[in-house]
Amino acid sequence: MTTDAAQFTPESTAAEVADRVAHFSARLAYETDVSDVRAALGARTPGLVVVDSRSAAAWAQGHLPGALHLPTREIAERAPALVPPGTDVITYCWGPGCNGATRAALEFARLGYRVREMLGGFEYWSREGFTVEGTLGTRVADPLTTIVEDCGC
Repeated sequence: MTTDAAQFTPESTAAEVADRVAHFSARLAYETDVSDVRAALGARTPGLVVVDSRSAAAWAQGHLPGALHLPTREIAERAPALVPPGTDVITYCWGPGCNGATRAALEFARLGYRVREMLGGFEYWSREGFTVEGTLGTRVADPLTTIVEDCGC
């Protein structure tokens, strides 16, 4: 890894600040996390569909309550019949080491949907101890991924 000393100067130009603001604003517009998805599902946010893009075997093992099972390879063909236009879509796959949710989000974006990717995927949903449907069942929260009180973010 090479470093450029100019990258680490304490002063930023207006253009650098604007680039950073644009980058992080875009991330927040196109990504969400498991806690925010749980809150949206709990609030029964109208016009929201959460899509599990994994295989049938992974879906059967465990998935988010109320999620729609739609493997990535089937999105282009089946999504228009299953997900009404104007729906907000959140995609997830296995976890942070998998880019399946990103590929699924891209397929929905190509179809014109407002879509975000759930960071952490099913792995972090489960590790947080959130309710799971399927044979896996809900697990005790992993103390490495949960906190006793609100993190304040």
